[in-house]
Amino acid sequence: MTDPTTIPDDDLEIALVQLTFDASNAELLVPVLSKYVVMTRNQPECRNADLCVSFNDSNHFVIIEKWDSEQAARAHFDSALMVEMAESCSGILAHRPDVDLLEGLSAHDLN
Repeated sequence: MTDPTTIPDDDLEIALVQLTFDASNAELLVPVLSKYVVMTRNQPECRNADLCVSFNDSNHFVIIEKWDSEQAARAHFDSALMVEMAESCSGILAHRPDVDLLEGLSAHDLN
């Protein structure tokens, strides 16, 4: 029987990436971020990637990525896909995006 007070070993390695964007032109930013999310979902070791927009500010976007490990997430930071997305954001952001790498303490998959 599994101890309910411990985190399963397979969850300890999961890493989450949070990318936050404030658009100066949301109409141009949405296709760039949408393409990036779809392509990221197909990367090895990516468990999921989601694009979200704020209910309170239609120019505020968040991408949440779930990776098998911190190493996989860090490797993705230097990928051609990430570089292409960053270059495509030039001139359509209010400021530099915020990037955070998080340890998934309870970010297990439900399925």
